[in-house]
This record gives sequence, structure tokens and C-alpha cells, in this order.
Amino acid sequence: MTRPSLSAVSLFFSLFCWAAVGNAALPSGLLGGDEQPTLAPMLEKVLPSVVNVMVTGKPQPRATNPLFNDPFFRRFFGEPGQQQRMPEERVPQGLGSGVIIDADKGIVLTNAHVIEDAEKIQVRLKDDREFEADVVGTDPESDIAVIRIKDAKNLTELPIADSDSLRVGDFVVASGNPFGLRQTVTSGIVSGLGRHGLGKRYEDFIQTDASINPGNSGGALVNLDGELVGVNTAILSRSGGNIGIGFAIPSNLARSTMAQILEYGEARRGRLGVVGQDLTNELAKAFDLDVTQGVVVAQVMEDSAAEKAGIQERDVITGVNGNSIRDFGELANAIGLRQPGEEVSIELIRNGKQKTVNATLTERPDEAAQAGAGGGSGDLFGGLDGARFGPIPEDHPLAGQVQGVAIFAIAPGSPAARSGLQPGDIVTSANRKEVTSLKELRKVAGPDVEQLLLHIRRGRGALFLLIR
Repeated sequence: MTRPSLSAVSLFFSLFCWAAVGNAALPSGLLGGDEQPTLAPMLEKVLPSVVNVMVTGKPQPRATNPLFNDPFFRRFFGEPGQQQRMPEERVPQGLGSGVIIDADKGIVLTNAHVIEDAEKIQVRLKDDREFEADVVGTDPESDIAVIRIKDAKNLTELPIADSDSLRVGDFVVASGNPFGLRQTVTSGIVSGLGRHGLGKRYEDFIQTDASINPGNSGGALVNLDGELVGVNTAILSRSGGNIGIGFAIPSNLARSTMAQILEYGEARRGRLGVVGQDLTNELAKAFDLDVTQGVVVAQVMEDSAAEKAGIQERDVITGVNGNSIRDFGELANAIGLRQPGEEVSIELIRNGKQKTVNATLTERPDEAAQAGAGGGSGDLFGGLDGARFGPIPEDHPLAGQVQGVAIFAIAPGSPAARSGLQPGDIVTSANRKEVTSLKELRKVAGPDVEQLLLHIRRGRGALFLLIR
């Protein structure tokens, strides 16, 4: 008689423990008639609220080979009667997912990138009914969008949970429309919280190993009580397929953004008005601080909420409204997800002493206003003409991570545009000298230099740019 393998014994023991101990910890709705754990009862309530979002974009001409611009090649490859044919139009189409949040009003929460450039949106329900939907508003900075189903009745909405109560290790279930496969569910756990660095201005992602694939975007991440804890939005993958690292927007962030979209048609961001950087161990030692997490204020913007509240350079912000702040990303979220006019309590350390100040947030200026407030390029090297520079905004994805000068806007067709500069770039050095302010940039990149070697941080990458 063969002996059972160690893996088989381990599997039996795991299943025994799950049946004997796990059942007592599971919500009663997850137990089937034979008292075996199952997600089916919970999913029967959840799935009617998860919809397929089908998007049709604006028609675009198909790309053609440049050789066809030459009459000789047109004659060679096609009949004379075909020479005047216009390229056929291509109609972009996409599939995604969404979650019904308000059944009475037909409100659906999804990702902004799912409905980007949509000319027509259709929503398909679990019972195969299809309806057209209108865009209520989008917020690309957090990748949240709100659409409204037209003339729909008997909808099912999904309750929203407090995502701040999530813990690493909690069981979650992802539902959506991956690869066009309708009503697909996958399960896993919360692998991490507070993830940043995916290219959005406002990031606080939930990481999960529940499979999230193309088409899942905008779908629901729910807890075992069948409540929405996140909106599926991205995966980390080298091949485009799932490798067990998926990300969802926390429900609290999504709910806050959705509320503003429903009220104003857009997300309105509060602004504190500081430029800062993450507190490192080295900075903590230099400032003789016991704490190692927070944001060091490097600059206070003129006439800002921070200046009016008395915040000063070298202050270390450690909390907002009683919630700890570990880095600049958390500060950007804590401020940017609140509305202008809202008062916040800022906990900080000044000269080694704890201090609390109250600040009334101002409205964040748009890019044009920011560009106007920044420096022009008239007193800089000619290759920079057309660019508008200024301090790194507090809501820039790289704020707190790098030091330099931000580019707010580039005039089309200008020397700066031809040089390859882009809005959002951060100049960290010029001619091999670090620059942390517009004043320093003017010193090393004046109109008398013959050429300019810039080191640029762009998105998650970096590059050198030689301008002559």
C-alpha cells in the first residue's frame, strides 16, 4: 500500500481546518445548505449590480502606408480607379465593467479610462437587458467616472463598505467582464494597501491577488459581506495577462470623487499650497527628530492656505485630521480629495515640538492658471521658448519624490515643443548642475549658453535631452 504524500496530508489538514474552524468565522450567507463554505449566496446578491460597459468611439481613418502618397506606388499597388479611394474608417470599440451604486437614478461607477473618448455607451445587465448610458462626469486624475443608465427599471445597487477598515489578508472577490467573458468572478486576498506609483495623481490602491484582467476595469472588488470595497482598475504584468498583482481604487476614494462629480459634474480639489518631500532617515537625523515618516515642507506658496495657517518651511507634516501622513503621496490624497473651503487640521513638528494648525483649503488652479503663475522662458535659453516653468505642484505624481522645476505648459509649435519637452516634465538638472527652483534654472540656462543638456523626469521614467 502506498503512503499518502506530504502535500496530500497538508491539503487534507488544510481542508479539515477550513471546515472545522473557518465556518465559524464566515458570514452566515456564505454557508450552503450542507454547511460547506461557498461564495454563491453572496454572489447571487452582488452580480446583478455588476454591469458590462460597451463603448463605441469616434470613427477614425485607418492608417495607411506613406508610400501610397506617391502616385507611382498607388498605380503599382492598386488599380487606377482605386486611386481616389479614401481609407476606410475604423470605429474604436471597447469593453469594460461598472457597478450600479444608485438603482433609482441608474448611477453606475466605472473607470475614466473605460469610457475615454466614448461617443456611445451601452450597459448590459446580468439579465441580458441593454440600455444606453450618458456620461455624468469623469476624473482622469483618480481614474473614476460616473455614468447614468437611461430609462432603466428594476436595477440592483451594491452597498459601499468603508475601505479604511480593510486589512492585508482580508478575503475579497473581483467581478467584471474580462476578455469579454461576462459575469466572471475571481477570489483572493488583500495583498497590500496604500500602493502608489501607477501614474495617477491621486493614488491609494488596494493590491489583490484576485485575478484582474483586461475588461475587468471598472468592475467590483467586494468583501465577503457582498459590499463594494474597491473599483478594479489596473494590473502589473509583463505579458498583459494576470500574474497575481492587481489594483483597485478604494471605495472611500471612489465614493468621495463620485459625490463631487454628481454635485458639480467634475471633481473639485482642495489645495494646501506647499511643496515638500518625504521625510527620510537622513533628514530625520539632520532635524534631530524621533519620527521617520512625514512630509518636510520645502516651500510655502504665496497667499496659499498653508501660508495663512502659519505653516513654515522645514515644518514636518505628520497628520491631517487625526490621520497619520507617511509620505507626500498620502498628503496629496488627504488634501486633494477634499473640497475647496473645507477646513482641515494639520499636525506638524516644528523645531522638535508638536503643533496643530487649522487650514481652510483653497481651490486648485487649473493648468493655465498654474502656468500663468509660473515663470516664462523669455530670460532662458532660446530652445526653452514657449515653455512655462514653476515649482512642482503638490498634486504632481512625483511631488515629494524629486526636486526640480516643473513644466506647466508648452506652446504648440514653439522651440520648446520642437525640443521634445512636454507638460508635466520635471527638470532636475541643467548642464550637469542640479536645479531645485526657477531661480537656479535661470542661472545655468540663461540666453547666453550655446547648448543645454537637461535631465528630465517624465512619468515613471527619466531621460536626458540635448537642446541646441
